[in-house]
Amino acid sequence: MTGMVTQVHPPRRDELDASVRIGALVPLSRPGWVEAGRHLLAGLELGVRDVNDAGGIGGAGRAGGGGEVGGGGGRPLELVVRDTAADPQRATAAVDELVRLGVAAVAGEYHSVVARAVAARADALGVPYLCSSAVLDALTEGPTDRVARLAPAQSHGWRTYADFLIGAGHRRVAVVTQPSVYWAAGTRILRERLAPRGGSVVELDAGALSPAAVCDAIVEHRATALLLLVGHPEPAVPIVRSVRRDGRLADVLIGAPAGQPEFGEWAALLGPDGAGVPFLRYLPERLGPLGARVDAALRERLSGAPSFVAFEGYDTIAVLAGALRTGAPWSRVAVEGTRGRIAFSRPPGSDVWQWAWPPVQVVDRDPTAPDRFRVLHAG
Repeated sequence: MTGMVTQVHPPRRDELDASVRIGALVPLSRPGWVEAGRHLLAGLELGVRDVNDAGGIGGAGRAGGGGEVGGGGGRPLELVVRDTAADPQRATAAVDELVRLGVAAVAGEYHSVVARAVAARADALGVPYLCSSAVLDALTEGPTDRVARLAPAQSHGWRTYADFLIGAGHRRVAVVTQPSVYWAAGTRILRERLAPRGGSVVELDAGALSPAAVCDAIVEHRATALLLLVGHPEPAVPIVRSVRRDGRLADVLIGAPAGQPEFGEWAALLGPDGAGVPFLRYLPERLGPLGARVDAALRERLSGAPSFVAFEGYDTIAVLAGALRTGAPWSRVAVEGTRGRIAFSRPPGSDVWQWAWPPVQVVDRDPTAPDRFRVLHAG
């Protein structure tokens, strides 16, 4: 019932011989963003491994400085993974199955429309849901104490991106977009942030315009920046290639606030054309000791650099482990994460418990070394 204080209950003594199950929802097949799902799952799995290596949940070990339990005797965490494939109906069915399996909580997801469906179903079934990586502001239809989120709300992150554009001198911005509640919300946030500062946003329909026609529209509207509010790799990759090869657009900034350039697939498909495309990343300027240790472990697990999504996965487990050990409601959970101290509150306009706020950066791939990232702005 909305308004009740939901707790993630620790195990009783007579349950200490069984595992504590966490339902993990991640996009691992198309049309989901598979690479994002792979990074999210890597972080979740590493987090579970570390909790279990430290003694599990509810054991008699001593509390460590990072909120972890040392020693042994606790219940191990068990991750029960289901692939959402970016399909809200499939994700809803997975929540039903996970609840039947007796999970203590549901966690994960990357795609906002899927996370909304998961939040609604988890709330209806009375199981706590910790959203790892989806940012859509309206994650639920109304206030609930069962849902919490680690990722920043879209309005917070995208306002930071708009501030970057303004600071870089961009007042005439074009967005090429596809039908989606997420892209529509992003366009509205950008327009509301830019308009009071003399900026404007023109929308270009990716379904109606070819990449060449997108280039013509940029010229027609005299836009100095084009933001990709479209799927990856299609149609984002062809649009980037077309803009890069159009001599009229040599000075036009290409941006991707949703974070497509963060992942290796972007660099592999676009090469040098994919550099210099600013995106949002939720990492601090420097990682602390825990973050650095997790970064090294994730690099080994992923055979490459981890994205911010992998850190969100790890922090998800850190939060749930802390909640399970204490039985505290979201409002009283406070743990050390890879990107800083994590605690939850209700920011104005939020219907869920929110970490307010994770660190926010605007970053791009360095044109002189596309495997290296440059921090252009921090919010």
